[in-house]
Amino acid sequence: MFKRLVAACLLLAVISLAVFSLVYLSPGSAEQILAGGKGSIPPEQLQRLRAEHHLDEPLLTQYWIWVKDAVTLDFGQSIQTALPVTDELGARLRVSLFLGGYAFVLTTVAGVLLGLFAALRRNSILDRAIVASTLVGLSAPAFATALLLLYAFAILVPVFPAFGQGTDFLDTLWHLTLPALALATSSTAFLVKHTRTAMLGVLDQDHVVFARARGLSITTVLFRYVGRNALIPITTISALTFIQFVVGAVLVEVAFSLQGIGSLLVQAVAAKDVPMVQGVVMLVAVIVIAANLVADLFSMAVDPRVRLGGRAA
Repeated sequence: MFKRLVAACLLLAVISLAVFSLVYLSPGSAEQILAGGKGSIPPEQLQRLRAEHHLDEPLLTQYWIWVKDAVTLDFGQSIQTALPVTDELGARLRVSLFLGGYAFVLTTVAGVLLGLFAALRRNSILDRAIVASTLVGLSAPAFATALLLLYAFAILVPVFPAFGQGTDFLDTLWHLTLPALALATSSTAFLVKHTRTAMLGVLDQDHVVFARARGLSITTVLFRYVGRNALIPITTISALTFIQFVVGAVLVEVAFSLQGIGSLLVQAVAAKDVPMVQGVVMLVAVIVIAANLVADLFSMAVDPRVRLGGRAA
């Protein structure tokens, strides 16, 4: 696990260097970028920008100062609103995390159950129907599913709200149902496919066949012999789906007019708000790396072979 933590820290350092370099990779001078792309900058504003962002210092010194501020969640001020980037991220993060968590729960429950049923009823009509539905789900992009759900259940049959994110918990749950379904559709199909494959691989093993031949109930076989072995690949796929929700929620948030991290990133890129883009990208990177680490920890807890694999090698 120590090696994974070191690798995660190194990856985060590389990402932070790339994010910091956005100021210097963008067209124009660093002062113009930090001033919002203005053509001519008054001398007093130019001096303030250079002092505020330490532009007189060497590049590595600037990077070190920026990293120290980023560790304390200080990414400077937004060019669009002149508010601290951290405050803007905090205001938008709740919606994105709620949406991602909602979609993750829908995907995990539906994906694992459907994959389990398909594996237990192998080559049956139910199995073929589930497999066929996964092909449809995998071919449906999230933004296309979002538009279809929006038209069907918010306009044609107005069951759910067409936009907004609600106020209290239940209202937020109601408002985010369609966006969560749009995010979860293709990911559920992906998880069903891999859950079915993982379950079939374990069900065909000799010790499982012997246990079923002894007359043990299917529930006992699933929980005692199949579940733990099949959880390893399912956990990995679940972590990938959560990462997909974090990265791929941009178009869904825009389609449903949600004030989340994805729509904030779109607005920041359109306005060339580099400090905001830096903050959003670093936040997403931390969430993605943390999700991978949690998946690794869960795999180690479920299967001792994962914990001892490196030592055995």
